[in-house]
Amino acid sequence: MNTYDFKNQVAVVTGGAQGIGLAVVERLLAGGAAVAIWDRDAQALTDASQRLGALGTVVTCEVDIVNLASVQQAYQQTVQALGNVTILVNSAGIAGTNAPVVEYPQDEWSRVVDINLNGTFHVNQVVVKGMIAGGYGRVVNVASIAGKEGNPNASAYSASKAAVIALTKSLGKETAGYDIAVNAITPAAAKTRIFEQMAQQHIDYMLSKIPRGRFVQVREIASMVAWLVSAENSFTTGAVFDLSGGRATY
Repeated sequence: MNTYDFKNQVAVVTGGAQGIGLAVVERLLAGGAAVAIWDRDAQALTDASQRLGALGTVVTCEVDIVNLASVQQAYQQTVQALGNVTILVNSAGIAGTNAPVVEYPQDEWSRVVDINLNGTFHVNQVVVKGMIAGGYGRVVNVASIAGKEGNPNASAYSASKAAVIALTKSLGKETAGYDIAVNAITPAAAKTRIFEQMAQQHIDYMLSKIPRGRFVQVREIASMVAWLVSAENSFTTGAVFDLSGGRATY
């Protein structure tokens, strides 16, 4: 495993109490970063804190990223506890219901877009403002291969992740004059708790589309994220990095 020097770096990882986010937190701690885990699941936060506390400096914030005031409060708590945030990984998200567009429930559409897109916007807006003031930052927004291809019976998820890609590109251009890199990753599905939200038929469909013939592992995602949020990534911004096992068409 490659190691990166994250000493004196302060990271925020949303959705960091489980799944992809948790794997990223572990990787950042291994490099010496102080990490604030933002998640809405109080029990998962407690479990993560107990599991990771021996690995380095970890603080937890129970936060609803859909609520801008909640994000602002979590940011203030993080800065007070750890200092200025220099690394941000937006991993929080949901899959939502599987249904055709013509039958997709309106309230479910709004819920998925609120968390996956609006929540990511809120976090980027609040945290990157501090990065601009500090003259340094690294951001990774977790999108999805569904945002490139559009998965059938997953329109809300696909559309929200496509929007995250566009948000990343816009923010990357806006901050290109600073030492700030804003990039996105588009992983294929990983076996995390998000599978609990999906129909088995949809899970089988996703696996059938991956040329490598397996789902991506969270540690593989964390490996790519580690480089993207390191100081070594000093030029690339507004880009989208594939983790689809060969599925990506562009």
